[in-house]
Amino acid sequence: VPSIKETAMANKFNKKTKKRDKLLENLKKAHKKKKKKEKAPSFNFSALHLIHDPQELAERLFKKLETLTEKFEVKLMMLEFTSRLIGTHQLIVLNYYPYIARFLTPHQREVVRLLQFSAQASHDLVPPESVEPVLKAIVNNFVTERNSSEVMAVGLNAIRELCSRIPLVMSDDLLQDLVQYKHYKDKGVMMAAKSLIQLFRITNPELLHKKDRGRPTEAVVTMKRKGFGESDVFESVPGAEVLEGVPEQEVVTREEKPTNKRKRPLEEDEEEDESDESEWEDVSHSEDESDEEDEEGEEGEGKEDKYLSLEEKESKAKEITATRLLTDEDFKRINAAQLKKQFQGVRKSGKKKPRVEAPVDDPVKGRAELVNLDNIEMVYGKKNRNDKDARMASIMKGREEREKFGRKRQKLNEHASTTNKQKNKKKNFSMVKHKIKSKAKKKSFREKQLDLKKRLIKQQKFS
Repeated sequence: VPSIKETAMANKFNKKTKKRDKLLENLKKAHKKKKKKEKAPSFNFSALHLIHDPQELAERLFKKLETLTEKFEVKLMMLEFTSRLIGTHQLIVLNYYPYIARFLTPHQREVVRLLQFSAQASHDLVPPESVEPVLKAIVNNFVTERNSSEVMAVGLNAIRELCSRIPLVMSDDLLQDLVQYKHYKDKGVMMAAKSLIQLFRITNPELLHKKDRGRPTEAVVTMKRKGFGESDVFESVPGAEVLEGVPEQEVVTREEKPTNKRKRPLEEDEEEDESDESEWEDVSHSEDESDEEDEEGEEGEGKEDKYLSLEEKESKAKEITATRLLTDEDFKRINAAQLKKQFQGVRKSGKKKPRVEAPVDDPVKGRAELVNLDNIEMVYGKKNRNDKDARMASIMKGREEREKFGRKRQKLNEHASTTNKQKNKKKNFSMVKHKIKSKAKKKSFREKQLDLKKRLIKQQKFS
């Protein structure tokens, strides 16, 4: 895979095309995702991971929550703590979802945080039927045209976060209805609907209509849709097909090495060592020659059929994994090939070159423990109302070491007075309104002529 610097330099000197720009953009996204993946996991609240029996604690908390008569703020804190427990330890508290679904209405206080808690408490081990009340509440109360565009966008964002953790909760009919909002008049709703389409392109493209699936990448095509409670099991190292094969040095063991090489005593001179080594280098076997001819023939055939099908790649990866010890260099090549699969389209025929117009996303992205509140509140074009003071402070800070903007008064003499035109601009309106009235009464010669004509015609009618 070419680096970002190499691709940018090539684009600088080559002909400017949309395809090359798209390749550079997708390459940047792929490298950015790879850097995020390599970062060590950071736990926001490590005390949650040290709880002895989180299942019992969550059940006791929820039982107390159902009969709680405290303020709403206390109930909100308990809901947040329970959702974090369920999400971090992947607990099963099935009554939590119908309970929180009662609060999911647009006029509810702190409703965005409640949407965050409902998505945070979802994971793969929860049955999709138990989370359906939450999904139906969001769809019926938020994603309707009787609400404002901001409410609709927040609802679609919450559905996206919920489905990213439990994709099986979404049905094909409901998804088809939600996808139609990609043509909505408001830009925020449209962007939220497109983000939902993008999610299902990499998790379950079969639920989407054919025109909404886009061009699939090789990583998406090879991905299998997981059922409830199912996990990925690999028979080989994914991407091992890029390795050329097993070198002979790794296969031949010490016992199988040729023994016709004579042993040299320790007292031999360096000249004899050099002569022996040169003699062994000059020797050539007929088997080696035939191997070289076979390799040349394979290279010639590889030019004709350079690309392998998905089945051939899978069988080759199994063979290499079973017959080879992989080194660090091999894993670097495998990671580069896996990175390339994320932005390279699937080849349909051997003559065509692979396209790079496919979306760059990682289908096997790990589930985050906490849901970011900004992912739900992120509405296109919306400005934060509470941030006005911070914005005004930054504006005034930028004006500190700067001259006053606007055109300066240009005068030959600094002590001279202003012109009559400038003085009239500063006068009170009551001082100049009589002049405006007199100007409005003045008529041109043509207007006077037309008025006279109308008056004469009127006199003839009544005479």
